[in-house]
Amino acid sequence: MTASPQPSGRSFPGSGLAKGLAVTLRTMTKKTVTAQYPETQPDLPPRTRGVIGLFEENCTVCMLCARECPDWCIYIDSHKETVPPAAPGGRERSRNVLDRFAIDFSLCMYCGICIEVCPFDALFWSPEFEYAETDIRDLTHERDKLREWMWTVPAPPALVPAAEEPKEYAAARKSADRTAAQQAAEAAAAAEAAEAAQPDSGRPGSTQPESDRPEDGDAR
Repeated sequence: MTASPQPSGRSFPGSGLAKGLAVTLRTMTKKTVTAQYPETQPDLPPRTRGVIGLFEENCTVCMLCARECPDWCIYIDSHKETVPPAAPGGRERSRNVLDRFAIDFSLCMYCGICIEVCPFDALFWSPEFEYAETDIRDLTHERDKLREWMWTVPAPPALVPAAEEPKEYAAARKSADRTAAQQAAEAAAAAEAAEAAQPDSGRPGSTQPESDRPEDGDAR
């Protein structure tokens, strides 16, 4: 039984260069798929783990996120306030009021445990990722900064057609409308106060002082 002949493996001089040039020519004829960042922003999926946003209205200072964080990068401070009874004869209640909520993103490993354990949906993933800093201390985002990230959180898809709006967005819109109405009322009050403080001489129908009135014998 004779063995089958093996290929010689010889190649003519310059075959490797020819193969390389062939790959280069095939690549040059293909359409470029490289996104020129930052001129072209990437189209990220909605569930991208970029940065964490805080919806402060839903936070009850239960401390679950801080206790479950593996890196201990969440800092929460609060105090208790007494709430008057809702109805006459009722009892007063005490509630926790949030003073500080900060996340140190230089320690965060983006595991998402804080978002998963939050029982009141106060933490959300945002696809924003452009928050690099030259100073590591600036990577600790306080609650005002975390609230700004909340507005970049994409809306969750509706479970069924014509479903109700998520309660988080309804509460956020109601809070924004209340703040806008309060600012408008303050601006109107300031405008009325400024108008009342103006001198009366320039208003139509105002009377002139006695010294400025012409006498009966003066020429007009």
